[in-house]
Amino acid sequence: MAGAGATLFCMTLAFLLLGLAAGVLTTVAGQGGGLMLLLAVSALVGPHAALAITAPALLFGNLHRAVLLRHAVRRDVAVRLAAGALPGALAGGLAAGVLPVGVLRGIMVVLTTLAIAKALGWIRFTVAPRALGPAGFGLGILTGASGGAGILLAPILLALGLGGRAYVATSAVVAVAMHVGRVAGYVGLGFFSPQLVGWTVAVTVAIFAGNALGGRAQGFLEARGRLQAVFEYGTLIVCVALSVAGLG
Repeated sequence: MAGAGATLFCMTLAFLLLGLAAGVLTTVAGQGGGLMLLLAVSALVGPHAALAITAPALLFGNLHRAVLLRHAVRRDVAVRLAAGALPGALAGGLAAGVLPVGVLRGIMVVLTTLAIAKALGWIRFTVAPRALGPAGFGLGILTGASGGAGILLAPILLALGLGGRAYVATSAVVAVAMHVGRVAGYVGLGFFSPQLVGWTVAVTVAIFAGNALGGRAQGFLEARGRLQAVFEYGTLIVCVALSVAGLG
């Protein structure tokens, strides 16, 4: 019994630390925390249990982040993307066995390359508002099918010229819509069990704390605009590299 108690304590502590780190990273960089959290939790409990633990935690974590940064949300962008993302995420499970992994990775690389090229001034283009709804639907399908849509959302928002708090806040709103769809899909698949509720709560509370800490760090970075941009794009590149390598 003592050994089991020690194991439970260590696992709970690990989930708390991972949730804290995920909240800080996503609040500062706009993305990356969810991918890091899913990878780490998968290593501890396996992929299906990891999806069940992290999906509700990321839903509430993004909702908390969106509320904290509500005044910075680009509502015109968020509403259009979220309106497409929610039904897309619900349908995403149907594409899980159809969408080739290579296609998803190729989309990530192309979108990231375009976003970076636009930021450096190598190319110039605008994303038409009417295209945001269909784009959100596509992102929703991809997040339901593979969980990679957070990485795909980032270059779209960056290409629209969003940065700093507006980027993080708008990303959080769209992520809420996508995670609602994911959770609904996982309920249908029977991923959730009472045994995982405690760890989900622990991760969620830790993400809330990480959001608060990340908000303070982001204020420091926003005062140094170039450093903020380097951090956002650098995190995007690292996350895409992990996914292309087959880890995400």
